[in-house]
Amino acid sequence: MKSHVWRPLFVVLVVIALVLVARTLLVPADFGVGARGYMYGWHRAGNEQQWKDMKVKYKTAAFCKDCHPDKYDEMKESPHRNINCENCHGPALNHPDDPKSLTIDRSRELCARCHTRLPYPNSGRGIMKGIDPKTHNVGLDCVTCHWPHDPRKEGHKK
Repeated sequence: MKSHVWRPLFVVLVVIALVLVARTLLVPADFGVGARGYMYGWHRAGNEQQWKDMKVKYKTAAFCKDCHPDKYDEMKESPHRNINCENCHGPALNHPDDPKSLTIDRSRELCARCHTRLPYPNSGRGIMKGIDPKTHNVGLDCVTCHWPHDPRKEGHKK
């Protein structure tokens, strides 16, 4: 064969060899290996204990339900029923041991993440009631007029 075929073939073989050497040096030996041999996915048997020791930051609405049944029930009957408590209150990592670890974000920016009107009528967000934050009650927090747990109710509850 002529050299114009051998040169690209040689380059490809060198690149493949470099990738295999890099994989051997950089990827842990137990990466992707399970009880039945190779397993697809980001799994490494050698760090399972690290994952077990890691504290869970988010605990879901089921965690909140026992101590706050009134708020939980109110949310589950509202248009916000699919929103997790921690989306607005932050992770419940140290709660209830440290009640101040949860914050209450009453900012316009938090509500605007979902309620800014988008010009996409065919998207899932297009069916949500949206506002223009630059013109809708500028200077007021949304909770002044809307109760976040059930936005169909008016006014802020203390």
